[in-house]
Amino acid sequence: MNIKELEGKIAIVTGAGRLRGIGRATALELAKMGAKLIITGTGRSPESYPEDEKKIGWKDIESTAEQIREVGSEAITLITDISKENNVDKLVETALNAYGRIDILVNNAAAPYAEDRVPVIEVDNEAFKKVIEVKLYGSYLCSKAVAKVMIDNKNGGRIINLSSTAGKSGNARMAAYVAANFAIDGFSQSLAKELAPHNITVNCVCPGLTETARMDSLGRGAFWKSRSDAIPMGRVGTDEEVADLIAFLASDRARFITGQAINIDGGSITAR
Repeated sequence: MNIKELEGKIAIVTGAGRLRGIGRATALELAKMGAKLIITGTGRSPESYPEDEKKIGWKDIESTAEQIREVGSEAITLITDISKENNVDKLVETALNAYGRIDILVNNAAAPYAEDRVPVIEVDNEAFKKVIEVKLYGSYLCSKAVAKVMIDNKNGGRIINLSSTAGKSGNARMAAYVAANFAIDGFSQSLAKELAPHNITVNCVCPGLTETARMDSLGRGAFWKSRSDAIPMGRVGTDEEVADLIAFLASDRARFITGQAINIDGGSITAR
């Protein structure tokens, strides 16, 4: 892949503040390929950072922006709640004021692995709503706002939504997350057909088990090993591997791929 094939492109990546996360890895990969970035985070409290972030003095999206600048690109940071329309409007306005265009949108932000991971009859209603609001409604708001800009600019574009293999196969104690990801897949297929005449592609990336900070609550003991051993390739994925797929879909090499939900899971489930 040409390392600068995204030269001059403007990309928004949501949820890019974690040291071990798909958002940070994606933003950095797009920057290495020449894109300029607008990255968002939730403004999480430093007290909530995992130990590896605390140890190195990590500063959420500001540290991600520093990494982007170190590889020779530009980064604008913005604390954003993507489930709020006025926040999304400010995000798009910030991008347009700085660069006048948006070429790539990566909807990566999601609610943290939390109290929704219990049987349905025990799920707190607000916890269920939070997962849907951030993952689905937030991706909808961002996609809608950015699609309008892309259509007006008449230069095409790329919208890439982070889904999951849990959006293709339901699992117990994950109803909210599964529902949100099934919905993201369907939303993306519909949007892809609407935007295809404008040369705008819309795709989902569907990771399986991936080594990120979101998985810390599962621990790295026997349960983690059993899950890893069940993957045909014998290991979990990395955030950089997922970022590589996203970067490909953001490039011109993927110009005829749209409406797809692409697994990246070491062969764990059959493609569908």
